[in-house]
Amino acid sequence: MIIRTAFLLGFASLVAASELQEESDIKFAFYSAAWGENALDDLRVVARNDTSDTIRLDSITFLKDDLPGAGVELELELEVPAMGYAEIQIAYVDLLLDNECIERTLAENWRLAEISNYTLNPSVRNLIIENTDSFRIYQCVESVYTRWTNLSSDSLSGKEEWVLFHFESRSAP
Repeated sequence: MIIRTAFLLGFASLVAASELQEESDIKFAFYSAAWGENALDDLRVVARNDTSDTIRLDSITFLKDDLPGAGVELELELEVPAMGYAEIQIAYVDLLLDNECIERTLAENWRLAEISNYTLNPSVRNLIIENTDSFRIYQCVESVYTRWTNLSSDSLSGKEEWVLFHFESRSAP
């Protein structure tokens, strides 16, 4: 009963998230060794710009839906060329706080691998997935507000969208 309820809640969250989200022209992902090593390593942000103009990814604010006014804003100022990639490292900021889904998943021996605003394809991580007990492509959803500037027109844009927290299983001791 508990497993079925957890599955239904997870599935409902995925369906709700997919209905709210349209494919973004600006994709991004966060990575940190701190998530697996209990260290305070930096956050690495990788961005892809699928537009025909160079943009500056100004900021991404994690809205922390259950806590109004408690968002976590990351100022990036990352210039991303048209149809290209860019990356930056910033000081570690704990993005895992105040999310019951994340806390529950980490307590169940899963390791956060990536946070992104796109669905992770297993082939991207060069993994062969035999079953979902070893890898979760999708687990937790959180809303963010993404702000960027089109550097050709100097126009500022923003969009509320979601990010997915992708988890992998920890190795058995």
